[in-house]
Amino acid sequence: MFSPVPHRFRAFISYLMVSCFISTTALQGQILRDSASLNLLKQCVDDIYDFRFDDASYASQKLNKSFPEHPVVYLVNGMITYWKNYPLIPSSLECNSYENDLRSCISLCEESYNQVDYAEYLLANLGARGMLLLFYADNDLSENVFPLAKGTYRYIRQCFDYSSFYYDFYFFTGLYNYYREAYPDTHPVYKILAFLFPKGDREKGLREMQISAQNSIMLKGESYSFLSHIYMHYENNYQQAYDFSKSLYELYPSNLQYLGSYLKNMFLTKKYNEAENIIRSSEGKLMNSYFQAQLTIFNGLLQEKKYHNYALAKKLYTKGISDMAPYGYYGNDYASYAYFGLSRISDIDDDKSGRKAYRKKAIEMTNYKKVNFDD
Repeated sequence: MFSPVPHRFRAFISYLMVSCFISTTALQGQILRDSASLNLLKQCVDDIYDFRFDDASYASQKLNKSFPEHPVVYLVNGMITYWKNYPLIPSSLECNSYENDLRSCISLCEESYNQVDYAEYLLANLGARGMLLLFYADNDLSENVFPLAKGTYRYIRQCFDYSSFYYDFYFFTGLYNYYREAYPDTHPVYKILAFLFPKGDREKGLREMQISAQNSIMLKGESYSFLSHIYMHYENNYQQAYDFSKSLYELYPSNLQYLGSYLKNMFLTKKYNEAENIIRSSEGKLMNSYFQAQLTIFNGLLQEKKYHNYALAKKLYTKGISDMAPYGYYGNDYASYAYFGLSRISDIDDDKSGRKAYRKKAIEMTNYKKVNFDD
């Protein structure tokens, strides 16, 4: 039986792979030799992350017309599917096409023996593997994560040979340097396993990711996203996490995942008025049910923390938990925030059994017990 893989370490593996593909802008390759195609690819990636899917699909079609059956096109199509159907869960109708596109990309890359284009194919291969790992890990499909991750490591090691080519690669090296040291520190059970990998440097990793966030062409979003997550969950510096999530939101204001992260950091830094303005401006807009469930939980936090309307907060937390249930493991972190809130309200109501039961449930649902909004 495989054990669950914590959220951002799972995403670390996957985004690591995606970064390898996107960061090849300084290398030679079929698509990347042509400046017009390179600019089209850059715009396509921006369109994907800012949820402009019609524009992204049009760009993908143009790339496919110029470079038919190129693995990069399959990777781009997988990225479009992932974000267009965010959050992608096992019951999603698009899962088959998502997996097929990414496995087609991997197969095309591994069947190519053209040394001139090896870097581009290597990194597209890693990108596709990363997107698959992201999907499997986000949904606690550990039986799929570990075999794929095991076969991917040798490709990751090859990428270190390219770390000096471009600013974007600082994202890759930064993630490795940071998580190689930070993850075993917070999860001691993995310390023995960590000895199998070259040592990292926690501080250097943070500096490298900040270089990527400030200077890279393609990976600013991912760099800001991970910096925000790291400062929130590992460094416990909520103000710094807020600053990075704000930069990310301003870069891709239509991305619902990044908007949720921004709101979370507002509550952690007690910026309740700012959070309320964002919540109110989001209400009534056409958004998916997953983000609507997040908004319900954030509204619960707002009623509890700003207005001290505990009865309404309790109703909102309960509704948020119910609305998040269809998303299973994917929604556990947000459901835990609601359970932590119900525990606090039970304490105010002098309901000791409720306080303990809700808190126990919250702790069971999250890997980051300090992010509970208790303070």
